[in-house]
Parts: sequence; C-alpha cells; structure tokens
Amino acid sequence: MSYEKVAKAKPDIVIGTKQTLKAMKNGEVNHVITAEDADQFMTTKVAKLAAQLNIRHSNVDSMKELGNACGIDVGAATVAIKQ
Repeated sequence: MSYEKVAKAKPDIVIGTKQTLKAMKNGEVNHVITAEDADQFMTTKVAKLAAQLNIRHSNVDSMKELGNACGIDVGAATVAIKQ
C-alpha cells in the first residue's frame, strides 16, 4: 500500500534519511515511510522524530522496492511525503 502511495506522490517526496529529517524539522512533511531492511540506527531516528512531531509513519519491507516506487535505481531507506 505505501509503495503505491509513494509512487502517486512522486513530485512531492523527499528521499533519504538526512533529507527526511530536515524536512520533518521544517514542518514540510505529513507522512514518512521507512524500509524494514534498512539500517535500524537511521530509521529509528526518523520513527522517533515522527512520533514527537505527530507525523504519520509507515513501514515497508524493502529498500529496493521503496526506491523503485520513488523512481530511483537504488534502494531508499526513508521517504517522506510533503504536505
């Protein structure tokens, strides 16, 4: 389900953990998606900040599929959908 949501929101997404954290802190995001097979150290930061800021958070199984949904050739650990 989240893969399709990311694909539909393509013009309004932020790809990557650092960029996602920055966009979250700037109040630009209403939903974040993290891949379960990504480095937990990085995705935990995103999940914790999402909880603190009351931003919806979802998990998907695969970095590779999340990257494909974003239209990139590499895996994506974290993706944010802008408001």
